[in-house]
Amino acid sequence: MSLGLALEPPRDRAADAVAGSAAPAPLMLRVQSIAYLAETIRAIELRAPDGAALPAFTAGAHLDLALPGDLSRSYSLINAPEPADRYVIAVNRDAASRGGSRYLCETLKVGDTLAVTPPRNTFPLVETAPVSVFLAGGIGITPILAMIERLEALGRPWRLHYAVRERGLAAFLDRFAALERAAPGRVHLHVDAEAGHLLDIAAVLAAAPAAAELYCCGPAPMIAAFEAAGAARDPDRLHVERFAGTAEKPDAGFRVVLARTKREFDIPAGRTIMEVLLEAGVRVAHSCREGVCGTCETRVIEGVPDHKDNVLSARERASNKLVMICCSGAKTERLVLDL
Repeated sequence: MSLGLALEPPRDRAADAVAGSAAPAPLMLRVQSIAYLAETIRAIELRAPDGAALPAFTAGAHLDLALPGDLSRSYSLINAPEPADRYVIAVNRDAASRGGSRYLCETLKVGDTLAVTPPRNTFPLVETAPVSVFLAGGIGITPILAMIERLEALGRPWRLHYAVRERGLAAFLDRFAALERAAPGRVHLHVDAEAGHLLDIAAVLAAAPAAAELYCCGPAPMIAAFEAAGAARDPDRLHVERFAGTAEKPDAGFRVVLARTKREFDIPAGRTIMEVLLEAGVRVAHSCREGVCGTCETRVIEGVPDHKDNVLSARERASNKLVMICCSGAKTERLVLDL
């Protein structure tokens, strides 16, 4: 069967950042349904109150929710891009929640409205890969489910290694069971409590074909093991999505120049560009403030950033064309930004 696939050119993130520098207008969406997926996981479906079509997205995308207490939290979309009338996210009730997941799992009701930023994708799927291998830990299965569904629609090969501490914490088991029945050998569920050990990530990567695109989303130790096991592979074929970001802040002062408005700001050591700009009333897009969601991605016109984010690839960092202003600093005395 011919899939009619065309190899797309690499995404120009620097060009995207030109349009994404200002905060996008939020969408006011209504909670259509809330469903139980696992012991601590809820699926939340959001729609426009008038039923209008929503901005398009691709597999791996996330959106940001504005929550009570001036919180903003990012969640991966788990539904297919079509039909374009809904967004569905899965939320894990984190025992250490600072208010986000607790509110969504315990307080939010059907009929409530939420301010939602349009989707963006910092964890894109390579749809033309000869094979895609996914490693998911816990709630890290959420963006990967959407990727697998997309590959199924395209008829492209994939494999999944899904690790959870206990079976009751695993989501989407019915869907993965159906996929496994359709083509056995693609889905591997690893339950730590039953196996008596963690998933052997090194073994998974060692068995993966050299041309495979490799994806990992999960807790920090899992991603660290994934990156260590894939150190000898082509870095452009390793893709990660993190739950939490860096606690680092710039350790040296520098000056930021906003090219569009000609305003200049001194950024002292221990402060971030974002903190200083927001305090000065400059409107910039932001969400996680930890260097993981990519919302504050900004184009660099002049100067060399000191990258501290967990979004940009090694190649993107080396290009010095982009910076996450929520956490990164500067290696030069001056940084000119497209703001």
